Amino acid sequence: MAAEGMIAVIDYGMGNLRSVWQAVVHVAEGREVCVTADPAVVAAAERVVFPGQGAMPDCMRELDARGLRPALLDAAHDKPFLGICIGLQMLFQHSEEGDVAGLGLFAGSVRRFPAAQMVDAAGVRLKVPHMGWNEVGQTVDGAGVAHPLWQGIPDGERFYFVHSYFVDPADRGIVAGTTDYGIPFTSAVARDNIFAVQCHPEKSAQAGLALLANFIHWSP
Repeated sequence: MAAEGMIAVIDYGMGNLRSVWQAVVHVAEGREVCVTADPAVVAAAERVVFPGQGAMPDCMRELDARGLRPALLDAAHDKPFLGICIGLQMLFQHSEEGDVAGLGLFAGSVRRFPAAQMVDAAGVRLKVPHMGWNEVGQTVDGAGVAHPLWQGIPDGERFYFVHSYFVDPADRGIVAGTTDYGIPFTSAVARDNIFAVQCHPEKSAQAGLALLANFIHWSP
């Protein structure tokens, strides 16, 4: 049974989680926020944040080394679930980074930015990794409504990114946000109880805090 209000930030040894923890605590309105590598704590949480940074093969290896895969997959099926950066990419079937399998929750691949297309509108070459602030265009449903996690956040708001790879979903119906960097790419996906972003909301000032606050109150 889920602990009332408890939010688990999954720690599988990849990246400094302090900034994620601090940002979630800031909007959690007194709820317990626990950074954990314990599958039992993940199972007991009401909602789960799955962040990460680093190389996809290392992340997948460390997740399995800590025995977190089953708890993570269970959480992704029945709890409000927020993936951040690598925590988005790992939800897909396969990554070009290290030619490694992901968790397979979403059909599709993780691809590297194509070097030949990395130029801006003025023809200036763009650097990879994509690092810095960029706009996120919000995808709307048939009724013209954006996902609840975008509530109060203007379409085209700027968020902070650091990545060399992007997700390429097989089902375009899960795309919740897009961004342009040389090419248009999917920067947010959503399905049922899962929402995941390529950007770092914990480093994205008020817009990022608004997204995290929306997640805290989200009832999918």
